[in-house]
Amino acid sequence: ADMFRVAGATRLVSVDLHTGQIQGFFDGPVDHLTAMPVILDRLKEYGEDLVVVSPDAGRVKVAERYSQKLDATLAIIHKRRVKGVKNSTEAKTIVGNVKGKKCVMIDDMIDTAGSICAAGELIMSKGASSVAAVATHGVFSGPAVDRLKNSKFTKVIVTDTCPIPPEKMFDKLEVLSISPLIADAVTAVFQDTSVSEIFDGQNLS
Repeated sequence: ADMFRVAGATRLVSVDLHTGQIQGFFDGPVDHLTAMPVILDRLKEYGEDLVVVSPDAGRVKVAERYSQKLDATLAIIHKRRVKGVKNSTEAKTIVGNVKGKKCVMIDDMIDTAGSICAAGELIMSKGASSVAAVATHGVFSGPAVDRLKNSKFTKVIVTDTCPIPPEKMFDKLEVLSISPLIADAVTAVFQDTSVSEIFDGQNLS
C-alpha cells in the first residue's frame, strides 16, 4: 500500500480483496469491486437443486449472498480439532444437505488447490451428484493444475484477474472475463458517480 502511494497513485481499484479490512491500509480512496455479477450469470445456467458450499466459516457470508441470489440452499464445511490429540489435522464435516445435489463451492482464490480439492472429495463422499469449484482469482501455483485435473470437480470456474498462461489451461477450466465490470467502475470514477451502485452495494463489506 505504501509503495502505491509513494509511486504516485491517488486512487486504487481492486477486485475481491481477501478481507475488506485491507482497504484501510491504503492512504486514499479504494474502489473494491466484486466479480459476483459475472460469476452469478454463469452459475444461473446450473438450474435448480443447486447447493452453494462455503469452504470454511470465514467465507459463509459471501456464500450466503450467492445462495440468496441463486435461490439455492447453503452448506458449510466445518473444521474442528480432534479432541485430545495433539498436532492433529482438522476433522471436516458438512453442515447442510448435499446428497443428490449439484454443488458449487465459492472461494476468493485457488492457489495450490490442496484444500479446495480435499473439500471437493468430502462433498462427493456425502452423496452430491456433482461439484464445481468457483473462485475469482486463479493463482494456480505449484501442483495446483495437476490437483485440479485429477480432482472430483466437473468444472473449475475462475475469472481473468490473474493471467493464466496456456500451459496452465486444462479441460475442466473455464475463465470468465471481468472486463465489463472494470470498465463500468472506471467510467463511474471518471464521471464521479457511485461505484457501489454498479454492485447494488454488495461490494462494500
